[in-house]
Amino acid sequence: MTVKEMAEALNLRVFAGEEGLGKQVGGGYTSDLLSDVMGYADTGMVWITLQTHKNIMAIASLKELSAVILVKGFEPDADTLALARQEQITLLGTSGQAFETSGRLYRLLTP
Repeated sequence: MTVKEMAEALNLRVFAGEEGLGKQVGGGYTSDLLSDVMGYADTGMVWITLQTHKNIMAIASLKELSAVILVKGFEPDADTLALARQEQITLLGTSGQAFETSGRLYRLLTP
């Protein structure tokens, strides 16, 4: 499944990084601790978080994540948007909670 297909199925808003919509989704990781994501997320995963600052894009790039989903209606700041575009990592948003979004993504990815 591509990031675009996932975003459409989950009705997610695309903030930036449209260039990355063709990337494959290899799983999901939910955490608000940058060090946790840096230590345990795998390449190709989608990261679900409430963090909105630019450091999330640095971690997403370092770990070669396919996309980042911001929850609870939070919106990224200008620096975060710029880095998402620069790194070509799709930055998405939802008004849903992290728990709900994680469950929806899990159901979508599990046969």
